[in-house]
Amino acid sequence: MSDNLKRDIIFVSLFLLVLANVFVWQFIFSLDGNLKVVFFDIGQGDSVFVETPQGHQILIDGGPGQRVLTKLGKAMPFWDKTIDLVISTHPDYDHLSGLVSVLERYQVKNVLWNGGVVNNTVFTNWLKDLEIEKAQVFTARSGQVIQAGQARFSVLYPLADFAGQSVEKESNNSSVVARLSYGSSDFLFTGDLPTKNEAELLASNQNIASEVLKVAHHGSKYSSSPEFLAMINPQLAIISVGANNTYGHPNQEVLSNLAEFGITVKRTDQVGDIKVVSNGKNLIY
Repeated sequence: MSDNLKRDIIFVSLFLLVLANVFVWQFIFSLDGNLKVVFFDIGQGDSVFVETPQGHQILIDGGPGQRVLTKLGKAMPFWDKTIDLVISTHPDYDHLSGLVSVLERYQVKNVLWNGGVVNNTVFTNWLKDLEIEKAQVFTARSGQVIQAGQARFSVLYPLADFAGQSVEKESNNSSVVARLSYGSSDFLFTGDLPTKNEAELLASNQNIASEVLKVAHHGSKYSSSPEFLAMINPQLAIISVGANNTYGHPNQEVLSNLAEFGITVKRTDQVGDIKVVSNGKNLIY
């Protein structure tokens, strides 16, 4: 056997050994007993990636455009093109657009959305890709529970069934609100829920207390009422918002309300992606 051939065999063997170690370490990392929640810096929009202690991968909204694909490429192993659950909170462009790209690039096993209908190209593509994807599709409604290993999603809103109904004028009103629980750690995802719908949710007497709050509607003045914040009582509030956006988000009144309750605030426009890790007892962020 020539020396060159021997060197080639040694190189290939070492490469395969290194590659095998990468796979092993990635597998161990994904099953380390921690819940990981990453609030993507997606610009003016929402997108949150969740990985459970058992390795389930869940994406809540996709932000505008295709930026979410780059974010997922960093959050997930390069060989992994499967997502267990996609949650679409409502069909606004800055939440839904990226999910169309996700359906086209990833195998999505399950989809939860509010079922509301709007008339635009992004939504038309969403419906078309849902049909092609052949995922199990569920219409969100209060009372549903999704168990992902030791983690649990509880759907708190909408209270009514929006399946097939037009939400063209006020799609925010149909936002899916879900509470993610792992041990004693709870995360509340609020979509773009407006203040009047926050009041409806409060009146339903469901448990919304959570350590981490994804602030509704990018910190708009039309959400995050003091009454709502008081019932959630979070220690950390995440605002997903684009830098120098034209909407004036987050609103100063909302920031003042959060400060008055002593809530730590982190913003994607200031710090980029925000990762929160829970071992079921304590949070690291």
